[in-house]
Amino acid sequence: MSSPKPSFLQVLSSPRVWLLTALGFASGLPLLLVGGTLSTWMKNEGVDLKTIGIFTLVALPYSLKFIWAPLMDRYSLPFLGRRRGWLLVTQLGLMAAIAAMGNVDPRGAPVAMATLAALVAFLSSSQDVVSDAWRTDTLSESERGMGVATFVMGYRIGMLAAGALALTLSDLVGWQRTYWVMAALMLVGVVATLLAKEPQGLRPPRTLAEAAVVPFVDYFRRDGAVLALFFLVLYKLGDAIAGGMTTPFYVELGFSNTEIGAISKGVGMGATIVGALLGGTLMARLGMRRSLFIFGGLQAVTNLTFLVLALVGKNHLMLAAAICSDNLCGGMATAAFGAFTMSLCNRRFSATQFALLSALANLGGRVLSSTSGYLATWMGWAGFFGFTVALAFPALILLAFLPQGIAAPVEEPASEAVTPAPGNGPAAAVAR
Repeated sequence: MSSPKPSFLQVLSSPRVWLLTALGFASGLPLLLVGGTLSTWMKNEGVDLKTIGIFTLVALPYSLKFIWAPLMDRYSLPFLGRRRGWLLVTQLGLMAAIAAMGNVDPRGAPVAMATLAALVAFLSSSQDVVSDAWRTDTLSESERGMGVATFVMGYRIGMLAAGALALTLSDLVGWQRTYWVMAALMLVGVVATLLAKEPQGLRPPRTLAEAAVVPFVDYFRRDGAVLALFFLVLYKLGDAIAGGMTTPFYVELGFSNTEIGAISKGVGMGATIVGALLGGTLMARLGMRRSLFIFGGLQAVTNLTFLVLALVGKNHLMLAAAICSDNLCGGMATAAFGAFTMSLCNRRFSATQFALLSALANLGGRVLSSTSGYLATWMGWAGFFGFTVALAFPALILLAFLPQGIAAPVEEPASEAVTPAPGNGPAAAVAR
């Protein structure tokens, strides 16, 4: 007789869920500190736009992290284990590097600021490598959906802290102290790392060559490996291309920056978090394949709300409906997509395989979204958003042809479930 499925409240009562949220927060916090928030600081200091544009290159480590991921799969530090040791080092390094950014004048010492920003991006992307690996190693197959959802929730809160909170603090206490506060907030991740448990029973690669080569051999020898890669690239492609043009679209319709910020960044972020949690909960009942299909279809259909907004013009209610529905369904799709990516990773090489698969999944969107401005100009807004809906269908068709054997062999970690066992209460679900 199968055990009853846990309720949503039971899931949220588990300490490990909140550890995942804290680790997500630590991963999301540095991103804007070398991106939009840093650009705002530089603009406030009178740095020219060309220099600000060049600074976007400091984010390259996020796209290249699979290059050094084998080192983190192969080597363990002499404390806390293979995953938690690297997590702690990257988090402490981020605290120091973010605090150091606060001591640099971006106008008077742009090279020093660029060097520190690149270091933060490198440490942040390295933290992502190990954090993704820890989740993959720790979460059982049935936990992945909710695990991704709670991590996304923390990630979005971290971005909110590094965005809206940092911008507000900069007006109150100045940029230097703001970056010091952001550095101190990385303690959330440090505490979570110390409280978490190291995955057990997983033998690391014996050599660096094995760590660098075998993960690729392990993946590509599976039936349907290439099809799965195409699926990863295509699944969120339409959403990525549409996302590149939404803010210019709102501005062209006549919405003010305040209206865009309040609805898009505030309400929209809340809808994403709710969507991720809802998606993680529904996945336990629908299963992986059906969740990917249903959530992917909903993610595409919600782009039709932008098409309607293009036809009706400036309308606050329609803007709120479009943003809420798009972020809600996008959050659901993200939970399923993250869980699917985890399922493709062999736990012996999870750092390398997850870094590679996530980089390839984002590559198509990053490259093709650069054409979004040309597409919108050529097609018009209504045609452009209609086109992004059509882009979802190839991935949904591919999903039907993916063989069941594409997933990595299931080797359950020696840890308890995210949800507490019936009758044991929350205290029994020690974070593992």
